[in-house]
Order: sequence, then structure tokens, then C-alpha cells
Amino acid sequence: MELRNLITFIHVAELGSFTKAAEQLGYSQSTISFQIKQLEEELECLLFERINHTITLTERGHELISYAHQIRALTEEFKENLEEEKECSGHIHIVTPDSVCDDMIRRNYIDFHNRYPAISVKFTTADTAVMFDMLDHNEADVIITLDSHSYNKDYVIAKEKPLSMHFVANASSKFANKQKLSIRDIIKEPFILTEYGQGYRRVFDRELAKKSLEITPILEIGRTDMITALIAQSDMISFLPDFVTKDLVAAGCLCYLDVCDMEVEIWQQLIYHKNKWMSKALKTLLSYIIEKDFTEQ
Repeated sequence: MELRNLITFIHVAELGSFTKAAEQLGYSQSTISFQIKQLEEELECLLFERINHTITLTERGHELISYAHQIRALTEEFKENLEEEKECSGHIHIVTPDSVCDDMIRRNYIDFHNRYPAISVKFTTADTAVMFDMLDHNEADVIITLDSHSYNKDYVIAKEKPLSMHFVANASSKFANKQKLSIRDIIKEPFILTEYGQGYRRVFDRELAKKSLEITPILEIGRTDMITALIAQSDMISFLPDFVTKDLVAAGCLCYLDVCDMEVEIWQQLIYHKNKWMSKALKTLLSYIIEKDFTEQ
């Protein structure tokens, strides 16, 4: 059995497309079709149902995918063992929200690069739903979410922790020193928030809806550094994770508002797919992120 045919099978199954698999592997579509046909003939079973230009795994295909992942993992592990003495190298694709991406690059990337110069990292930012779709299609190696707690048997949670969130305003805000504020005290103020329907913003809006409340922000933007910069020089308010705001609060540029009747539970989770092959480079990155305790708070 050709290993390359199994690798092609994995890509077609994950991407749900011969065309996409060809693009990712750098083959022609006819080569992909030939390799799958070769595999089906060797195993004497149909692996994909092809109906109206869509493909889905057959029952036998579903059985094979688990074995194929194990074979690929064992093969790559053997290759790594042969190169054990060499410098840890590889390419890792990590997908995070904007705020986590900014924080990890600013605080930790130089240190990580100095420790592991042969590991290249690609950062992509996306919403939680897109992140999980990328994991399912092997387009991301690992994701970090800022959302409600998520659990699915197809994913491995390498680390997780609840996230502290606060309403934040300019340090000279009229609400700065007021105790036991209600959300209704500030809801008519000008708000700047991250994009609607994404990550912790979605959870925040859901909690408002439970109180039959809604905030219409004057500005929506994913860049939390821009949000904090605007708040620091205006009367606007936002709702942000503490790791984004703590330095500016400590510097006296921003302040946390004492809003007592909004409990929004947000979790930070480091996740990869259960079928993901754990290369030495990926294990190294995961260990580093866990060591640094995600975004430092």
C-alpha cells in the first residue's frame, strides 16, 4: 500500500474535495483521482460516494480514516526519531482572535524564536466557528479561543482557564470611582466593541439579551489595541479581557468600571484536533504556550 495514497486519502476526506486536496498537495486533480482509485482497487472497496459533484466518505472510508491517521503518525514519528539529534524545526499554523494574536506576538514571539529559530509560525485571526472549521479541514494546527466553554469529542483541549473581563473607560470617566454600577447605568453611553457575533462579543450580547437589553456600539472593530487607544482619549466604554487592558489600567490611562449585575463567563482554550499528527515542532509550541500560561494576566 502506497503511503502517499493514504496521505492523499486523508486530505480528500478532510477537505471534502478532490480539487482542494490537489491544490494543498501540489498535484493535478487527475493524480488525486488516480491515487484514490488505486487505493480503492487495492482495498477492494469504495471509499467515497460521488453524487452531483459532491463526495462523502462511505462506511469503509470512515473506518479507514482512523487507520490512515495512525499510519501517518507512526511514519512521521519514525522519521523524527531518525533525526533526533537535529535542531527542532517545522512550520506551525496557529489561529487565534485578534487580541490573542497581538498579545502573543508582542509579549512572547521573540523569546520563542530565540529558543527555537528553526520553527516558523504562521498566525491567522478568525472567529471561533471559523477556527473549528479550519481544524476539521486540517487548515490549522492549533487554535486558541476566547468564547463560552467548548467541548467536543473530536478535539483535544491542551489547556483552558476562565478569563477575567471588565467594562473599561478612560481613567477620568464620570463612572471611574462609582461603586456598584448597574449595566443600565452605562448602557446608553457610547460603546466601542469587537465585531458582532464573534467570540466573547457574542457571549456578551447573549447575556444582555437575557436582561432584555441591547447595546448599539458607535464603532465595531476587531483590533483591541485600537479600541483601548480610542477609549484612552474619549468618553467611550468597552468590554474587554483583562490581558488586553491591565497595562493601561496600571499606567492610569484606563479604569475598570464596577458593574455588578453582568456575569459573563468567558474561557480561553488551547485546542487541536484529536487526529492531528503531533510533530515535534507542534509539541514544542504547545508546551511553550502552556508554560507561558496563554496570554499573561
